[in-house]
Amino acid sequence: MQLLMAGRLPHAILVGMDGGLGAEHLLGDIAKAALCLTPTAKGACGHCKGCQLIAAGNHPDLYRVQADGHQIKIDQIRSLCQDLTSTSQQGGRRVAIIYEAERMNIAAANALLKTLEEPGRDTLLLLQSNQSARLLPTLVSRCQRLPCQEPSPEVVSTWLRGLSPEGEDVSWCLPVCGGPVKLAELLQGDGYKQLSQLRKDWRQSLSSGHLYASLISITEEQITDALKVLYIELKSDLERGWPQDAFQRNNIARLAAEIMHVCQGLTAMPNVNCQALCQKVVLDYQRIVSS
Repeated sequence: MQLLMAGRLPHAILVGMDGGLGAEHLLGDIAKAALCLTPTAKGACGHCKGCQLIAAGNHPDLYRVQADGHQIKIDQIRSLCQDLTSTSQQGGRRVAIIYEAERMNIAAANALLKTLEEPGRDTLLLLQSNQSARLLPTLVSRCQRLPCQEPSPEVVSTWLRGLSPEGEDVSWCLPVCGGPVKLAELLQGDGYKQLSQLRKDWRQSLSSGHLYASLISITEEQITDALKVLYIELKSDLERGWPQDAFQRNNIARLAAEIMHVCQGLTAMPNVNCQALCQKVVLDYQRIVSS
């Protein structure tokens, strides 16, 4: 806010903070302050026309880009760059937020470079990334990084304990949803129940050798979370010393690593046969434990 009040706001800011830790809320606050007509040292005033338009969800100078499936595609970035060349409809800044910027494919990232190099007057680009190391160095070098400090595990645990239904330990799925803020949102709806169901269905599938319940109709939108849940379950087994056979444990560890590798690579896969992928993992597991 000091940079905004001093009139020295950079044209591009990179927030290397996981969405699960509240990155979306932080980006939203920055965007509100940048589009506010009478900002204060604490942020947007909340009363001006700009703030009212954002609250209504229809500010014409605020653009948001999210992954289309697993990727942010070149057409999305080209459309954004074209929009940013137009004149601000409210006479102030134009602000664009790109969520999970590491999901941009190479073509999309390259298409954004020119706008980062020549952003135009009163343009602010906000890039959020869960994994900044996966961004092109040329993109990172053209942004001012906003330092963010993550809360300690103790603070997170205490906070979640107050939100958990009936004192249930929900921290097991933090790696799946990305952080405590996302988990809190899932607890308010059916998201956490769906992850818990995936956990149960994996157990049934691994035991029977066949896909069970929700895994039979798994979608591309669900597959990443499903694989993360399975990874957590396999790691949990290994940590408690199961299976006892060292050779099997070693192979389970390799399978878990392979699952995470596939999970990370899904963002670069244009099409995924989710059911076949899940069935392959179950069969691989069966071969290991029956050997």
